[in-house]
Amino acid sequence: MSLIIPGTVTIPVGVVVERRPGVTQWAEFAWRAVEVLEDAPPLAPWTVLREKAGRTLFFAGNAEVAMHPTDTDNYKHNLESSSPSIWVVLRPVEEAPGFKLQTVTVDAGEAHLYADSGSDLMEAVPLPPGIRAALEAFVAEHHRERGFHKRKRDKAELEGLARRGRVEDA
Repeated sequence: MSLIIPGTVTIPVGVVVERRPGVTQWAEFAWRAVEVLEDAPPLAPWTVLREKAGRTLFFAGNAEVAMHPTDTDNYKHNLESSSPSIWVVLRPVEEAPGFKLQTVTVDAGEAHLYADSGSDLMEAVPLPPGIRAALEAFVAEHHRERGFHKRKRDKAELEGLARRGRVEDA
């Protein structure tokens, strides 16, 4: 079961990932997401696109980028950054080639949660122009500035904090 938030928009994308030889004795390969495609080709996940000089380019698969009206503040910060990004998360699996496409997101906060997991591979790639235009339109339609409201502390009950003498048994 998944929760659908009213006003949520999804955009289908495809992901291209590169595998290259590892540079240390502890890792046989190094992986990185290289591109998010706005128009994904009709290929099976983990189709080899090109092999050259020990590097292999894979079509990792299709995903959906979800934009939720409640997260527009994060999207706005992403768009205002010096290099707006889209984050690809790959999760290690036992089956070849060793990873599965977990998610693709334009929300830096969501990407940060995956980065904290420790085992997932999370990579930021440049935000494609079509997705950027859709994200800008989504933020323009749904974003509402929310003011900061400082919480007021409750007044302390001084009698409740006072020292009390011993209570004698009657």
